[in-house]
Amino acid sequence: MSKYTTPLTDMRFVLFDLLKVDAHYARLPGGEAATRDVLDAILDEAAKFAEQMLVPINAVGDEEGCQFDKATASVTTPKGFKSAYASFAGGGWGGLTSEEKYGGQHLPESVGTPLEEMFVSANLAWSMYPLLSKGATAALVHHGEEWQREVFLKPIVACQWSGTMCLTEPHCGSDLGLLKTRAEPNPDASQRYGSHRISGTKIFISAGEHDLTENIVHLVLARLPDAPAGVKGISLFIVPKYKTGKDGIMGERNSVSCGAIEHKMGIRGSSTCVMNFDAAEGWLIGQPHRGLNAMFTMMNTARLGVGVQGLGLTETAYQMSRVYARERLQMRSLSGAKFPDKPADPLIVHPDIRRMLLTQKAFAEGGRALAYYAATLVDLVERSPDADERKRADELLSFIIPIVKGLLTEAAIECTYNAVQIFGGHGYIHETGVEQLARDARITTIYEGTTQIQALDLLGRKVMQTQGVGLKHFLEEISAFCQSQMQNAALSEFIAPLAGAAKQWADLTQEIGKRVMANPDEVGVAAVDYLFYSGYVTLAYFWARSVAAADNSTQSADFKQAKRLTARFYFSRILPRTQTHAAALHAGADSLMAMPDALFG
Repeated sequence: MSKYTTPLTDMRFVLFDLLKVDAHYARLPGGEAATRDVLDAILDEAAKFAEQMLVPINAVGDEEGCQFDKATASVTTPKGFKSAYASFAGGGWGGLTSEEKYGGQHLPESVGTPLEEMFVSANLAWSMYPLLSKGATAALVHHGEEWQREVFLKPIVACQWSGTMCLTEPHCGSDLGLLKTRAEPNPDASQRYGSHRISGTKIFISAGEHDLTENIVHLVLARLPDAPAGVKGISLFIVPKYKTGKDGIMGERNSVSCGAIEHKMGIRGSSTCVMNFDAAEGWLIGQPHRGLNAMFTMMNTARLGVGVQGLGLTETAYQMSRVYARERLQMRSLSGAKFPDKPADPLIVHPDIRRMLLTQKAFAEGGRALAYYAATLVDLVERSPDADERKRADELLSFIIPIVKGLLTEAAIECTYNAVQIFGGHGYIHETGVEQLARDARITTIYEGTTQIQALDLLGRKVMQTQGVGLKHFLEEISAFCQSQMQNAALSEFIAPLAGAAKQWADLTQEIGKRVMANPDEVGVAAVDYLFYSGYVTLAYFWARSVAAADNSTQSADFKQAKRLTARFYFSRILPRTQTHAAALHAGADSLMAMPDALFG
């Protein structure tokens, strides 16, 4: 059975020693309430909720799954999920970062990120429900009319209602330009004036139907009658489960229903639904034919959230592996018995077990620094009073999001499979809970945009289309850090390799850019290797910063030593992976694109 203890010491280190969020929050509107005392209390209480409410129902959710009643088109969540959600709502956790006028506490976005990590580590399937509401909240805040925020946002913030994102259709996955869902204007009685009739089928809709809240607010992509073809003809609509007009009164059941739920490899406690819209009443959100703009507001929030999912699963995999490696006796150390009073040495003495454990630790702690850093950029984009700072933060955030999502979820696949390997045969059976982690992790590289889509977004949109503005900001940040530490002998083993990797990153980008001008296929050829290269250098930067921050902190000597030794492992064992990706990037398109389709037979 899975076990989890919140890594509060490292979370606090990243927040207060590495990212200096005290000073960061002090200059943000609404951030003055996020004092150290308040944050410590939030972290402690959230940890209790994760460990006491969510961990015990994690295996239950996997074993029971969600149950679909075809006769009533209703979904029942696993035992304990509803009571945990009620406790979540009662604790005010759903409104932590929302504006006060909509019932929230208006704390900065990055305050909520450690909590998301905790909830994922404790129970990924359950954490899906509030995550989808968070995406809907972001879209309403940025693109909704005020009456829509009053009517729909307030009950979502209060966790009385929940939200979804309805994008995918049976005939189109990530190619949203192919979607067929229709929206017909509905100019009838005064209270319904301005509504639309939404018709179509959406698939893979997380939290599309469940028994946790009294209403579900679906945000649905659809086409108006005059919509142009392709992605430029997509609009976004609010379609509640129960009809709700501008007066805010929840009425009769809307003509939207769950047709089935998916039987999945993992996250079985999260309902993944086929949703049918049959002239369902909906309200346009944002401008006509500008639905993708609003969708990407949700998508960026969701992609950061999924990156945090990868982080949370990696942390749990590491914790379970570490405990097992210390307890399980297997063979003797090659250099002689380390525990001669026992019949065998524990697994942790063996070099390859240590390789896997250190890989998990390096990705968990380095990934935590990266994810929390990205969340502080969200703070600046949303709240900085300085327009230039908001612009730079937005450019940097747009660049970093596909790295967060792509790398941290791929790391979760590696680290959960390492957990299975460390447990050996006991990792392959259900009772230990390790195989559930591996199954749960697999979806994170797929939903909210596959790793390939993240890679194309990073290289194609965020680098090539913007002339690398976000990359330039990030390389400047790395350069400034390296310059500031150039005379620090204690950090010299990390600074030179980091500076060299950053230079190679810039050089590779220029090389790819030249090839893309001659052959657009080069973007697709290079994208995934470019994403991994970028991710490994990014984590190297945060590991070097972590060692510097630890050295200057009041953390214990053991904590500081562990940071340095883990960073040393990362730089010597993981950062060199960049050279494999660099070799592939130099290779270009020929070896990949030369084979005719027929020869794949």
